[in-house]
Amino acid sequence: MDVSPVPNPLAGATAAIAPCIAQALIDGFDKHYRLFRQTSREAKARFEGADWPAVHAAVKERIRFYDDRVEECVERLRHEFKAETLDDATWQQVKLLYIGLLLNHKQPELAETFFNSVCCKILHRTYFHNDFIFARPAISTEFIESDPPNYRSYYPHLTGLHGAIRQVVRDFGWRREWQDLDRDVDYVCRAVLDYLGGAWPNREANFQIQVLASAFYRNKGAYIIGKAINGHQEYPFAIPVLHSAEGQLYLDTVLLDAWRISILFSLSRAYFMVDMEVPSGYVQFLRSIMPNKPRSELYTMLGLGKQGKTMFFRDLIHHMRHSQDRFIVAPGIRGLVMLVFTLPSYPYVFKVIKDVFGATKEVDHATVKYKYQLVKQVDRVGRMADTLEFSHAALPRQRFSDELIDELRRLAPSQIEADDGEQLVIKHLYIERRMIPLNMHLDRATPEQVDHAVREYGNAIRELAAANIFPGDMLWKNFGLTRYGRVVFYDYDEIEHMTDVNFRAIPEAPYPEMEMSGEVWYSVARNDVFPEEFATFLLGSSPIVRAAFLKYHRDLLAPAFWQATQQKIREGRIEDFFPYPEELRFSQRFSGTPATA
Repeated sequence: MDVSPVPNPLAGATAAIAPCIAQALIDGFDKHYRLFRQTSREAKARFEGADWPAVHAAVKERIRFYDDRVEECVERLRHEFKAETLDDATWQQVKLLYIGLLLNHKQPELAETFFNSVCCKILHRTYFHNDFIFARPAISTEFIESDPPNYRSYYPHLTGLHGAIRQVVRDFGWRREWQDLDRDVDYVCRAVLDYLGGAWPNREANFQIQVLASAFYRNKGAYIIGKAINGHQEYPFAIPVLHSAEGQLYLDTVLLDAWRISILFSLSRAYFMVDMEVPSGYVQFLRSIMPNKPRSELYTMLGLGKQGKTMFFRDLIHHMRHSQDRFIVAPGIRGLVMLVFTLPSYPYVFKVIKDVFGATKEVDHATVKYKYQLVKQVDRVGRMADTLEFSHAALPRQRFSDELIDELRRLAPSQIEADDGEQLVIKHLYIERRMIPLNMHLDRATPEQVDHAVREYGNAIRELAAANIFPGDMLWKNFGLTRYGRVVFYDYDEIEHMTDVNFRAIPEAPYPEMEMSGEVWYSVARNDVFPEEFATFLLGSSPIVRAAFLKYHRDLLAPAFWQATQQKIREGRIEDFFPYPEELRFSQRFSGTPATA
């Protein structure tokens, strides 16, 4: 009796179409990364040409690259392969074949995420597990070789420390005259000696300097990132390279503390432009000098935001499998636009746009989403928290407190896409690093801490203004204090470009009785702002807070500061914002200072 298996009429179709789909997916990703790397590579020419407007334009344009390529690939799969009609066997075969295409790939982790992004727009969420998409990575990123290598090595015992550092700088090949490179290298050596306590350690046989091959470009600076290795000790460093007023290059300082370098990579700053063939190699090197910085944040700061989100969510799911606490409504004053919740054991807050806003808010869902997207496109100058934005985020239902579920159903029912008892799917979710709300900090701070926080608050507003951002809602509760003592803004539903705001003085009342009546005697347009009114809602409760504010920031209560800042922006002036203290700059520490722009 013939017991051979009955032929499956679909098997031939799957065998024929699956390789084509896998190839289409890898072609889509490769196009994306080719364009991404091209604009990152061009950052060197923009820096050499001091083309600062082009720098900001490139950062803004690069953010769209990923979504554009995903949409292109989705349309191709729908048009050429009728992707929505394919059976489970075909999709599983596509994934297996795709893995095969990644075996010798230079960016496999990014390509896996691209696969997920495309497939999640085609498949139902019931397919969002490891059989169909990459819920876990399939390809290791360890020891992927780059040509040329990710980092260069230098040996000071051959050339001396001065000669080695000078060669480090020269090897970046910047085509611009140096103001005085030997002087600046001397400054670096002096700063390192000071850091080591005034004496050089014995140089071990393995003493070397390792430097990432691409500079890190952001705003008006380029950063050299590396570490020195001596025996079992490793010493991280970052050297900013800037333009002088005469257009010459100089080394501005050297950062030697891992925590200061970590601030350089803070999510409250603009993303870097870095030319990387193997991004995982760069992340691995950066982790060796900043071991407490999550990989997700490093990928994000390298401009690979989607990969950062993928790794963040994997970390979150892993954390929830190894913890038992529940999501709760975040402590503090409730927002008028956002419903904010947190997982106490995890250092982030989760934000959902409410369906009904407070009476004083004149925005809608689309406006709020636009404002949050705007924050990604501007220079955050270390004063605005970046957000991770998720669509259709599925979280374990049992990890939500009853109070939080009630709040979601009452205040944001349209944002709950599904609740099947096992998973709660939130349609649109923002996630930020958790900070201490400034109002809560001020309530329990010592006078010295109040003085520092209020000074930081005003400085944050000044720096945002210089970067063409007006916070809009300047209440203390909309600012937070980081673990490094910096004040950062995190409520974006009312932000505006400074140049779109009309800062006015309050006109004099026609007669005294009208001023005393509390009635407004002057017309107010939509974008009119009266700085004199800030004192009413900022300085009314605490005399200590009031005294500190007036000591440092009295000029913020008058239109002149705001109007002068607007004028500078309209003249095209782009301010310098240093991610390190002024006193660390060589111009402050040593004589014979470089002329700054």
